[in-house]
Amino acid sequence: MQQFFDFKKNNTNLKTEVIAGVTTFLTTMYIIIVNPAILQNTGMPFSALLTATILVSAFSSIMMGIYAKNPIVLAPGMGINAFFAFTVVAGMGIPWEKALGAVFWSGIVFLLLSIFNIRTQILKAIPRQLRYGVAAGIGLFITLIGFKNAGFVVSDNATMISRGPLNTITLTFLVGLGITSILVAKRVKGAMVLGIALTTLLAIPIGRLWGDASAINFGNAELVTLKGIFSAPDFSILLQLDFIGSLTMAMFPVIFTFLFTDMFDSISTFVGVAEAGNLVDEYGDPRNIKQSMIVDSFGTVISGLFGTSSATSYIESATGIEEGGRTGMVAVVAGILFLPFMFLSPLLSIIPAIATAPALVLVGVFMMKPVVLIHWDKFDDAIPAFLSLILIPLTFSITQGIIWGFLSWTLIKLFTGKYKDITPMLIVIDCFAILALTLGK
Repeated sequence: MQQFFDFKKNNTNLKTEVIAGVTTFLTTMYIIIVNPAILQNTGMPFSALLTATILVSAFSSIMMGIYAKNPIVLAPGMGINAFFAFTVVAGMGIPWEKALGAVFWSGIVFLLLSIFNIRTQILKAIPRQLRYGVAAGIGLFITLIGFKNAGFVVSDNATMISRGPLNTITLTFLVGLGITSILVAKRVKGAMVLGIALTTLLAIPIGRLWGDASAINFGNAELVTLKGIFSAPDFSILLQLDFIGSLTMAMFPVIFTFLFTDMFDSISTFVGVAEAGNLVDEYGDPRNIKQSMIVDSFGTVISGLFGTSSATSYIESATGIEEGGRTGMVAVVAGILFLPFMFLSPLLSIIPAIATAPALVLVGVFMMKPVVLIHWDKFDDAIPAFLSLILIPLTFSITQGIIWGFLSWTLIKLFTGKYKDITPMLIVIDCFAILALTLGK
């Protein structure tokens, strides 16, 4: 094991790597609960989504550790799951089976791009300023979903949206948000998970002693009761994807958006983690980047097969690096720790919407970091980045933010004479964007 992961060369040891793996797992395990909570809005059962989330997270992370030998954990991505549930299934009316097929095919394309290094050309064509805007916009989108799930933000005929009433439900959410925020600010390990657990306990009286249970159970007035702790994994959505139906012309924009978002998240994570731990090669690029991208695309492929939205690399992996983790052993340890939770579906299914809402709001905080990197004093950069940032939450669609960001970038650069900022590959992407406007929502 020491020779395989080359502990000596990386100036580490087994104890350090295991501790780093546990730390990384604690900062990412919130996805076990949050991902099924978001995706069950599509009609897929929570228990089956829990199983899919855990299997994808475990297998992808272990493969990252063994094949790419990087201390990076993978799991279904935040933002991509919201796009899957609220834009593709709810907004466009696409059945979840067909949406899973789109995830699968985006993974296949991603895999081919990674193997043949075509991804390099695509990445160079995507303006860095747009990447920052899209990342921050997805953060705002996730935060909006969190506030909506808590009933803190509601629809309003006069003002479109407004603050919800201050009642037992929203007050419980605010207390949970306050507690989770303090834990995060104090850098407590597993802060998000602790926040979810504490908010769940605070929500127990709702529907029993006061308030309406439907407000915390995704519209279901029936009280959620604990029916046990352990159960066999639910494989009911395994291999239920629609391979053929997801290959229609109307689905191409969806596949492209899954592909773009996944690739963007992955590259951003690899660069960030590499900088945090000085995990770079002799050229200054992230270490084993090709192998890492292959693993990431593999994670997306099995996501479609197992029954969840696309897997991606998690920036929370940096917490394990801060603990001294430097090799793939970190990812292997974290991946193994996911597996026992596959048997805890009855326990985890009692967690209400308002318990995961604080975590969603704070994920938005984490994803707003790139805003400071936008060139706000250069309007030809700032305007397209801002349009991406603001249109994602306002249109409730990641696709729309990406489309208008790309198109506005091209037009502004064209009419300001900055032709060097418009590459042939960017024109190809613009064509896909126009196609998405024509065929999609």
